[in-house]
Amino acid sequence: MRSAFDFAPFRRSTVGFDRLFDMLENSGTGQAQENYPPFDLIRLGENDYRIELAVAGFQPNEIDITAQQNVLIVSGKKKEESDNKGSDYIYRGIATRSFERRFALADHIQVRGADLKDGLLAIELVREIPEAMKPRKISIGGEQPASQQTLEAQREAENA
Repeated sequence: MRSAFDFAPFRRSTVGFDRLFDMLENSGTGQAQENYPPFDLIRLGENDYRIELAVAGFQPNEIDITAQQNVLIVSGKKKEESDNKGSDYIYRGIATRSFERRFALADHIQVRGADLKDGLLAIELVREIPEAMKPRKISIGGEQPASQQTLEAQREAENA
């Protein structure tokens, strides 16, 4: 099933966004989205983010966080509780089912760390753009940027 929106005009006028358009076109297809566990996405700063997942009842050793290229996978598998074998639940409202939540990450997003406190799993993310990818001023006429001139001057001093 194709998306109701046609991305062809954007594909013609952009370079390197194929992955984004593919993701947008395929987002409505496939299996239904799972709503468990609920989560919040928080922007802390220009390059800092946090994902908070409500994982009440899970211990840190029952949760697995895997960062792959452009994908963050958070999964949880509740261990069998032997303590409550004799217990007879009248109502069980705290979900203890296994889950897997996937988050698509933009390029250069790194997982800084994770913490579990009061039933909330907080995953800290940061965008770390490599120096070579940051914008730089290009001069016309063959002049080198000042930083390049400084590097060459240092090399000449080392060779002398």
